[in-house]
Amino acid sequence: MNTDAFISLQNEDIRQKDGQTPSTTGIRSILKRVRYLLTGRLPAVNSILLVESGSRGLVEGLIQGLRQSWGGEIFIDLVTCFATLPKGFEPQTTRVYRVADYRGREARARLYRELAGNHYSLLGIVCSGEPVMTKWKWALALRIPAKIFIVNENGDYFWLDRKHLGPIRRFMLYRSGLAGSGAVRTVARLISFPFTLLYLLLYATSVHARRALRRG
Repeated sequence: MNTDAFISLQNEDIRQKDGQTPSTTGIRSILKRVRYLLTGRLPAVNSILLVESGSRGLVEGLIQGLRQSWGGEIFIDLVTCFATLPKGFEPQTTRVYRVADYRGREARARLYRELAGNHYSLLGIVCSGEPVMTKWKWALALRIPAKIFIVNENGDYFWLDRKHLGPIRRFMLYRSGLAGSGAVRTVARLISFPFTLLYLLLYATSVHARRALRRG
């Protein structure tokens, strides 16, 4: 999960107020905007918005399970960067929002207002580690008042709320390379980086010193 993109987006809209620190203001703003973050309760589900911020196959594999869980007649809309619809989506019943049609601040604001006005119950965002619509998905997560679920690269999903802190924590550790077999390599890189940098600085200094002595 690209947390830098998430933080930068919420900082675009949050300003320091009434003597509060920016971090406190930011946390309160996130809690206010992202509904159901502090509770495991699910709303009555009558419509879903999916953000196709990953490989097409992930959304195509997800759609059948969503309809089995919430009913075959559930309205499922899509925000995407692709020109065509994924399999399982019918053009007659799917509202499609292509991000290429909303370039510029005013157009994006218009899209946010329209999506928020649709009153979606659930918002699904794909977090598969792919560089697809990274800033878009976190901007929508901040602005759409719906219960959020995260779809990983295996097509599994979990709810973004306090009751699922365990899966969220494991997911973030995995994304940062601090879980599984990659953890040792990541920690080793972090530990060795200062020594590698020091070696390079000393080497560069010695090279410049030798050149200066030759010139002298």
